[in-house]
Parts: sequence; C-alpha cells; structure tokens
Amino acid sequence: MPAPTLEQLAPDGHDLADDPYPLYAALRAKAPVHRILVPGSGECWLVVTRDAARAALTDPRLRNDIRHSSSWQTDGGHALGHNMLQSDPPHHTRLRRLVAAHFTPARIAALRPRIEAIACELLAALPRHSTVDLVSRYALPLPVTVICDLLGVPDADRTAFHTWSNELVMPTSPEAAASAATALTAHLSEPTHREAGTLLSDLAGMTDLTPEERLGMAFLILVAGHETTVNLISATVHSLLVHPDQFDLLRAEPDLTGAAVEESLRFNSPVHATAFRFAAEPVNLAGTDIEAGDAVQVSLAAASRDPLHFPDPDRFDIQRQKTQGHLGFGHGLHHCLGAPLARLEAEIAVRLLLEQRPTLAMPKDAEPSQLTWRTSTLLRGLAELPVYQA
Repeated sequence: MPAPTLEQLAPDGHDLADDPYPLYAALRAKAPVHRILVPGSGECWLVVTRDAARAALTDPRLRNDIRHSSSWQTDGGHALGHNMLQSDPPHHTRLRRLVAAHFTPARIAALRPRIEAIACELLAALPRHSTVDLVSRYALPLPVTVICDLLGVPDADRTAFHTWSNELVMPTSPEAAASAATALTAHLSEPTHREAGTLLSDLAGMTDLTPEERLGMAFLILVAGHETTVNLISATVHSLLVHPDQFDLLRAEPDLTGAAVEESLRFNSPVHATAFRFAAEPVNLAGTDIEAGDAVQVSLAAASRDPLHFPDPDRFDIQRQKTQGHLGFGHGLHHCLGAPLARLEAEIAVRLLLEQRPTLAMPKDAEPSQLTWRTSTLLRGLAELPVYQA
C-alpha cells in the first residue's frame, strides 16, 4: 500500500499551501518521522520534530548525493546538479571552500551601502496613495539585484534569469522546468566577458572546478541567493501586517528589526524543507528504521514550530526569548552559506520599509486568507502581497 501524501493526511477542505502548520502539529504529536508520498518524486521519510531534524541533518549516513538513492538510475546529464547542495564530503567541502571567501562576514557587511541604495531606489518608486504588490515591486527585485551584482550577471539578463530560476524551484510543469534548465545552462555557459571580482569571473578562473561543477555552482548561488530571500522579506512584512501589535512594537523599537527577521525565519520558514537525503546504510532515526537507499526529507518549517523547543510556537513574537535554534537556514554541513547575506538583506528591507512607509497596511478588501502561497517540495512564499500607505 503506497504511503499517503500530505494532502491526503490533511483534513478535508484544508488548504495546505495556505496553512500547513496544523497538519505538522498533528504529525509531531504522533511521531518524529513519517512515511509519505511526494508527488513526482516518490516515497520518503518526513522528519517533523526539531530533535530528530537536527539528528538527521548531522548524520553522516544520510547523504545528499542522489546516487545513494535506491531508485537512482541517471542524473539525465544535467550539469546543474553538480553543486554543493547535492554532494557530500569531501566533494562538498572542496566546492564550499572555493566560494566561501565571497560570503565572509566582512564581505557581506561591505555590501550594506549597496543594498540600502537599492532598497531606497525601489521604495522611492512605490506610489504612496494606491495599492501595490510588495512582492513584485520590492521583495523580489531587491535580492535579485543584489545576487546578480554579486555574480556579475549583466543587467539585460536579470529578468530572464529570475524567470528561469523561479521555474526551476517552483515548476509550473515538467516541460517548463526542463526548458528553463536548458536556457539557464546555455546562458551560464556562455564565455562572455565578466567583470573582474565577481563570482562568475572567479568561477571561470577556478581550475579546480570542472565545467559541470562551475555551472552547478553558478546555478545554486543564483537560485538560492534570491528565491529564499524574496520569501523571507515578504513573509516578514506579511506577519507584521497580520499581527498589528507586533507591527506597532517594531515601529516603536526599530532596533528589533533583526529579531523580527529571526522570528519570521522560525515562524514562516522560507525554505520549507530540505532537499532529499538518502540513507547510505540502514539508519534508525528517532526510533524509525530507515533502509539503505530510502529518501529522507527534513521539514524545517515543522521543526521550527516544535513546542518542546519554542513555547507557544504558533504565536508570532518579535520579542521571543528563544529564537535561536530554529532551522530556517538548515543545520550542519549544509547550513546555508548565504545566510548572513539573506539576513542582512531582509533586515535592511524591513527597516527601510518601516522608516519610509510607517503607515503601511493591507487593503481592506485583501483578506489574509485570500492571499496565494506558492509552494514546492522545498520552498513556500507569497505570490503577491498587496499593500498601501494608509
């Protein structure tokens, strides 16, 4: 008998995209690990408690390389899969070390003036007395511009790059995803001139990388470098708008902006779940026997609302005493390399938005329950967020 999907486990009529957290709470109450069916990918073990999640994310027997999967036959020849996310030590260690210099605290801190300038330019273009979509007009173009600056993507290519990466992480169809992969591969492979000091120029000169690894690295940084941050910025603003007491508190104490972003990472994880990991040998995880070759996925969103670690976990509280320990950026060897950049972008985006649009609100006819949440196996974020200056 096949395992159930999450949709089948949810109560009749419940929209998982809109609010998956009641189902996660029900699953946590039953067991730390559950067998489920992921449409299009097959069956896997889903980890939903924080302790089991941290154990899974640090267990060397659970590998990211798909060749450990019992169902693996071929990678289809896609060079985009040759990246840090889908590799294990020592291969992963070598790849991460080659680009780590671009993500040091000092390098990220130096980006602050440029990020602030981009945010201010976008805010200046927002009309003050009409409704606008904050996702397409602010939360999206800010991180797209920053990551394209970092990579060295030409201005003329940036819209197309976002369209392709968005299709790859939240595909509308298998055919559209395959077409996006082909187009992105072709553009990243072009031997065009790149500005010195950018990631693409550095990658082009790295003799330690194969052409496939170079392409996979560029793809991963491009996609991970903005898709998650778009979701983080929009989800943080959304949470503030639907929790007016917290919005009022933040307006009164702007120094809490960093804490608000951190609570948003816990409360509405932009990376909803990890990529699949595969048991290289039999593993007992939190009392569940997992066979060699089985797929395992960690629900970062479920783990970050575990009441054993976060009291009253379904409450959005920017003064929460214990936000440390959430898994919004993962844990262990694959902890997000770009986490400091995402945090900085979100903190700047939210702080400047509140400074320049202090009476921001959602239109009265835009009920929070009517908003559309885009979901995929890995990500969850708002398709749009209508706002206006009250």
